[in-house]
Amino acid sequence: MPLGKRIYKDKNWEGVFIMRTYLKKLGSASIIAMAAVAVSPAMAGEHGVTGADYANGKNIFENGKGDVPACTSCHGAAGLGDDNMGTPRLSGQIYQFVAKQLDDFANDRRMDTTMYVMNANAKGLTPQDRKDVAAYVNALEGNVFMGKHLQETSGGSDLAALKENGVELGQAHLGKAIVNYGDVARHIPACLSCHSFNGRGVEPMYPRIGEQKFVYIVNQLKKFREGSRTNDPMAQMRKVAKQLTDEDILNVATYLTKAPRTTMGNSRIPAEHLP
Repeated sequence: MPLGKRIYKDKNWEGVFIMRTYLKKLGSASIIAMAAVAVSPAMAGEHGVTGADYANGKNIFENGKGDVPACTSCHGAAGLGDDNMGTPRLSGQIYQFVAKQLDDFANDRRMDTTMYVMNANAKGLTPQDRKDVAAYVNALEGNVFMGKHLQETSGGSDLAALKENGVELGQAHLGKAIVNYGDVARHIPACLSCHSFNGRGVEPMYPRIGEQKFVYIVNQLKKFREGSRTNDPMAQMRKVAKQLTDEDILNVATYLTKAPRTTMGNSRIPAEHLP
């Protein structure tokens, strides 16, 4: 029977049916609208970083500058990083965090022990260049961190390929427990207490670690644990990493690399505040 033609003996139930039909249509329209907003480039911070030259940042990212090679040569054309090289995903990373890392590399507050090039590269850029590059990679996001669908990740590592190549992985469900709840008995705080839900980051200090490259997460946690990386504010990451076992690190990285920024019940992403 066509919608709206159902016959009810009780007129009150007829009204309920009509209202439910209306709400279903409204709900479907709302979901479509929310999905459109969720993937809208406007949500990726298009208003821009004050004083940043995005064209210059794009040029350096794609072509390099002087003796500084293009960022794409290590981080990929889309800035998604490379597990084979151990390089991180830059696309959509928090602007303030990227800017700080570049400045730390330039001033030797952080030493690149992965590709051994970032200190020289950062020194080859002016402070304005570093600002421009940080602003550009932040804008590369296009909300791809949240996936093609509301709860489907679009970034991170290909875990199946890593496993096939002999890389030891962890157990995602155990990593999820540490990310969401920590381990009180071992004095390990939940990752979300600083990095927010599924590691989607909190500006200006805490980077996005969800959908980051698996190899990079593992390496950085171990560097914090051993003390070879020391540019974390208030030594927070060093204190946390010292409590983590190798197994913990593999578990956390396995979960985070495929952790979506949103849930099926809430597709909204916190607004980004660019300086």
